[in-house]
Formats: sequence, structure tokens, C-alpha cells
Amino acid sequence: MNALFCKKTKLHLVALTVLGGGLALSGCGAAFSAKTDPNGPLAPRIAALVDANRHYPRWADFPTAPQDLPSPTQIAANVRSLEGKGAALGGEVSRIDWTLDDAEALAARTRAQVGAVPTSPDSLQTADDIEALAQSLRDRAKAPPPIDRRPIP
Repeated sequence: MNALFCKKTKLHLVALTVLGGGLALSGCGAAFSAKTDPNGPLAPRIAALVDANRHYPRWADFPTAPQDLPSPTQIAANVRSLEGKGAALGGEVSRIDWTLDDAEALAARTRAQVGAVPTSPDSLQTADDIEALAQSLRDRAKAPPPIDRRPIP
């Protein structure tokens, strides 16, 4: 039963999507149709603007293709050069000894480098300090008591 319902639902969704897309596109077509009130005060001006720009854009208005493109042989030579440089770099990388001899010495150097960088006072705040500041701001943000709007006798 569920599979049948799922199949029907999918078909209905596809049909609704196609129908909705068709309706949306038909609405757009109406927006671009040239319907102007011929008796309106702007009709002559609109007709003049439409007639003046009826043939725009022309092919002559588009930029021409660039003429200084590299030839296919130049592109192939550049690709071979880059591939050669990549192979040479791969060879250099493969000759590097990527082992870590003394992990403690590396950790000590890293701690020293990190410790040498001054720390912002904002980053020294603890979570309790931040929560206390937030609570003080909440306390200050309480609304004042309501104003008595009864008329004075």
C-alpha cells in the first residue's frame, strides 16, 4: 500500500511541477508582450523608444573574438613544461625524510613559539568571566517599572 501511494505521489508531484512551470512561464510571456494604450499620454514616446531600439543588439555591437590566442602547439608545450616541473617537484618531495626523530623537542619548540606570541586580554577570559559579564548585562537590561497612566484627580 505504501509503495503504491509513494508512486502516485511522485506522479502527482511531477505533474504539478510541470503544470506550475508552464503557468509560471506563461505569466512571464504576458509581462513581455507589447500592450500599450494607444490613447495614453505616453503612447507616442513609448512607440518612438521601441522603434529606435527594435534592432538592438546587433552583431556589430558584440566584441570580436581575441586574435592573440596561443596556438594548440604552444598550449601543448606549456602543458608538457608544467608536467615536467610537477614531476621534478614530486622527485624532490620523495627525497625528503618525513620521519619525526624527536617528538618532545618539536613539542617544546612549538610551545616556545606559541608562548612568545602575546595573547589578547579578551582571549584570557574564562567561561566564568564571560558568563558573569553576560549576567551583569542581563541585569542592567531589565525594563523600568511601568508608568501609571491613570489620570491625576
